Amino acid sequence: MENAIEIKNLVVAYGPKRALDGLSLSVEKGKIFGFLGPNGAGKSTAIKTLLGLVPFYSGDVRVHGLSPADPRARARIGFLPEEATYYRFLTPLETLKFYGEIFSIPKAELKTRIEKLLTLVGLFDVRNKPIRTFSKGMAQKLSLAQALVNDPQTLILDEPASGLDPLARADLRRILHDLRNQGKTIFFSSHELSEAELVCDSIAILEAGRLVLSGSLKEVLGDHRDKNLERFFIETVEAARK
Repeated sequence: MENAIEIKNLVVAYGPKRALDGLSLSVEKGKIFGFLGPNGAGKSTAIKTLLGLVPFYSGDVRVHGLSPADPRARARIGFLPEEATYYRFLTPLETLKFYGEIFSIPKAELKTRIEKLLTLVGLFDVRNKPIRTFSKGMAQKLSLAQALVNDPQTLILDEPASGLDPLARADLRRILHDLRNQGKTIFFSSHELSEAELVCDSIAILEAGRLVLSGSLKEVLGDHRDKNLERFFIETVEAARK
């Protein structure tokens, strides 16, 4: 099976400090991959590198076989940031139209796609309300729709469950599983380990810029059936710090 993301011996340094120190991992196409680690582990730096926002690094990074700096790679990615900032006077309809036009999506196709996306995330009934009236959870749903507007092959999600209530989280899990079943790859970074355990096929745990372990969730937890992912994560990171 071809990999959607390949990272080999990635080193990113800010002055004398290495944010990433020889990171290597692979993300298989059509899978949900959980990218986990405590604050300061290097997750955000890795995501920025995949998005082509880190110009200087050593090692090799490929997104669908392309350099992250290649516009063709960026066109295949949908990104949901942890904190999205939109023009709050715009509506969801106007916001998605704005992003769709950036990708030069034909008007008729964009109109149909926007209607489907707003229905998918449960915002169709408020499509003409200004974003300034939205709760954090509603804004997060809009961010997911925005990440999908270009029909990407790979989704990079940074804390996608942030601000969502339990029902909305259940909807998010359903959406992510449906997207995976459509063949999309999902790179999922989160501190919500209970959510990661419910949706991810494989995980990687990062600490201090280094990969501690990676593998399928079943393999990783296989010898620790008495522990959930959160307990296993805490023990793994604490052991890596010794």
